[in-house]
Amino acid sequence: MDKVSLIGYIAATLTTFAFLPQMIKTIRYKETKDISLGMYIIFVIGISAWLIYGFLLNAMPIILANIVSFCLAFTILILKIKYK
Repeated sequence: MDKVSLIGYIAATLTTFAFLPQMIKTIRYKETKDISLGMYIIFVIGISAWLIYGFLLNAMPIILANIVSFCLAFTILILKIKYK
C-alpha cells in the first residue's frame, strides 16, 4: 500500500467513525431533539454522492468510508425521524 492510500484509509477511518458516538448516544437515550434533521438529510445525500464518486474512480478508501458513513448517518437520520 502506498503512502497516499494509507493517508486515505486513515482519514476515511477517522471521519467515518466520528459518527459512532452520536449513533450510540442516540440509540441509548432515544433523544434526538438537538440533532438537525435538515443536516442529516443533506449529509446522507452527500455521502451517497461521494459513494457514487468512489465507485466511478474505483477508489477503495472513498468507497469503504462512505459505505460505513452512510450506514451510521442513515441510522441516525431514521432515529431522528422515529424519536422526533
